[in-house]
Amino acid sequence: MEAVQAQVLSHYRSELVERIRANGHVLSADGLTVKLAREFGFCYGVERAIDLAYAARRAYPDRRIFLLGEIIHNPEVNDQIRRLGIVTIAGKPKDEEINQLKPEDIVIIPAFGTEVATRKKLEEKGCLFVDTTCGDVMSVWKRVRQYSKDTVTSIIHGKAWHEETKATSSQARAHGNGHYLVVFTLAETDYVCNYIINGGNKAEFLEKFKDACSEGFDPDVHLQAIGVANQTTMLRGETEEVQRRLKNAMSQKYGADQIEKHFSFLDTICGATQDRQDSLEKLLREPLALLLVIGGYNSSNTSHLAEMGEAKLPTYFIKNAAKMASDRLIQHYDQHKGSEVETQDWLPAGQITVGITAGASCPNNLIEETIRRLFELRGISVRELLDSK
Repeated sequence: MEAVQAQVLSHYRSELVERIRANGHVLSADGLTVKLAREFGFCYGVERAIDLAYAARRAYPDRRIFLLGEIIHNPEVNDQIRRLGIVTIAGKPKDEEINQLKPEDIVIIPAFGTEVATRKKLEEKGCLFVDTTCGDVMSVWKRVRQYSKDTVTSIIHGKAWHEETKATSSQARAHGNGHYLVVFTLAETDYVCNYIINGGNKAEFLEKFKDACSEGFDPDVHLQAIGVANQTTMLRGETEEVQRRLKNAMSQKYGADQIEKHFSFLDTICGATQDRQDSLEKLLREPLALLLVIGGYNSSNTSHLAEMGEAKLPTYFIKNAAKMASDRLIQHYDQHKGSEVETQDWLPAGQITVGITAGASCPNNLIEETIRRLFELRGISVRELLDSK
């Protein structure tokens, strides 16, 4: 790990970002001010995952190394991992892919973990694991496994299609007699609450959650004792509201004096995720013309930062500086459409302040490139600007 630190820093470090941090997170020139959120970019879990991948390549220079899916949700970082000679296979590899592996091969498990069944298949092949699963994710797994042993259904607030939530939900079926149900929105939560209190159409329920519940799930049976968990990168306030509504529903159904028999909850939001959300909340209280959110489009924690910005002011979710084509045109990700869109006349003239934040999987070098590009669009050289200070 120590041997690869210099290599990792050379790929992802930014002297510019460090200087802006030292200058109170602000850089200004000729009417343009950039304000960085106090917390942004790589978290400890992401840094650890990347370090382990680099260390695996150095420790096993002559062996084949495979990565399950993406190490983190950032395309530039994953491209860099591939350039190390690490081969990407499916996050949930089919038997044909697994059959091509040999006992001497190395398999890297990404930061958001992998499903129990996938790990068992790889263990049977005899592969050596480099497990980069984040500690916060494993804390959720521990909680879900306990629910399972206690025959308590895990209600997971998260995105059923996300790798972390898939890995977490698989833990509910790995031990004991537990089941799981994934709720994404408050509307889905209300639907579940109504079913708990009043019952309903079981076939309709199962159709609605057909891709978000365990095999054999029966809402008439498996909603009698529930425990709430969450994907670690969700918005804390929303997770807390999911918990509050479900607890209230169980209280109405079984009585407040019986709530401990029917409802459990543990706050498992990632600390780094929350720090970034809190920092952005503070930044959004300042007078900003617009907000740039930098990160991979499939990054859950980054998408929530963009949601926070969109609720307050013009917000542009971009994966790199190249998306700022000019001061007239920007290509950015629209979460409602699930694709990139173009916005004209996005960068106002005159004296403005631009807020910048980045998800936990975004390296500082991409943040630097975005800042440099932003000043370039105003005809300002960042190098000259810094040299003059």
